[in-house]
Amino acid sequence: MRTVVHGDVHVHYGQIYVHSEGGEDFDGDLSACFAGQRNGLCGAAVAGTLFLLTGLHTGDVGFTAEVHETEPPDAGGEDVVEAPFRAEGPARLVTWGGEDWWDLELAPGDYRVRYSATAMDAGREQDTRLDGEPGRDRYLLQFWPAPPAPDAVVRQHSAAAAYWHDFARKLPPPPTAEELAEAWEARQRAEEEARAKAKHEELLREWDGELPGEEILRLRGTLRQLAKQDRALIGAAVAAPAELQRALARWVARRTCERAGLDAVGWIAEGLRALEEGRPLPPPFDDWQAAWDRLLSDPGVPHTLVRTPDGRHDNALQQAMAFPAIFAAAKADPHEALGQALSAATVTFGDDRAAFFAEARAELTSRTGPP
Repeated sequence: MRTVVHGDVHVHYGQIYVHSEGGEDFDGDLSACFAGQRNGLCGAAVAGTLFLLTGLHTGDVGFTAEVHETEPPDAGGEDVVEAPFRAEGPARLVTWGGEDWWDLELAPGDYRVRYSATAMDAGREQDTRLDGEPGRDRYLLQFWPAPPAPDAVVRQHSAAAAYWHDFARKLPPPPTAEELAEAWEARQRAEEEARAKAKHEELLREWDGELPGEEILRLRGTLRQLAKQDRALIGAAVAAPAELQRALARWVARRTCERAGLDAVGWIAEGLRALEEGRPLPPPFDDWQAAWDRLLSDPGVPHTLVRTPDGRHDNALQQAMAFPAIFAAAKADPHEALGQALSAATVTFGDDRAAFFAEARAELTSRTGPP
């Protein structure tokens, strides 16, 4: 036998608890802990929790907790009850609000619990025990390994115990396993419906109250953002065969370079031809940094300052915004190629992007197959 708690334990509202880590969540619900029981002093209906009642309302009570290897003899308390308890993890005796706690040193497993009370009515009459006042009621909590069995009232003496036993017996029985399963399924359905509703509302906000088709909703990244500017174009593009998407990306690259006057620059024109003929991009396009260095240093490249994409300044170099369209259209993934090429086009065309999108839609409509 091991004595794991011995001395004064402070109680509030005549309550003290045992709780095991890994048990059910415990919110202090008195009725839930005693539902379906015969005894009203040691509530064990919530797995991993014991709800212990005392006669004293507030103050210190004498309290002892023991762990035994086998069933101990009856210690002779006036009111005695027994109940089952399973320790899933470390179990602790805890005061109301968690102000103090004691490790009960229980190994995981099933236990029988005997809760013995002496002078409960005297403690109830005292109600509040102040510092320096003598204590009246005292309690013994004993654990020993045993398979689960229904709770029981071993002995009843006090009016306080009679009141709580009557309270427990009038409670509705706890839900059955089937009822718990149905309640869990109902909660799951409600949560899924709430998530679906929240997702739908989020999508409505994203798409200004009118959802596009599933093909667009499945998009991610650049094409999804572009669809918010022209759903018809992006919807038709992603529904087209991959080769047609690549062909449209190459067309976008050329129109973007034309807009910025880059198609008239010899080495850039050669890059566009290679792109349209399906050949690898020639130097300097095989080296990203070298290509940019040449773009910015070649005196034959026009320099046109336009408004920045955010509309705040008029010092953006249009040729620098158009140039990435060539690299984009050469990408192997058709969605990536089209999305990045269109992104370069939208900033290059600026305030004329709506007219460009209309031109792109017409170009797509005119293409019935790969070039």
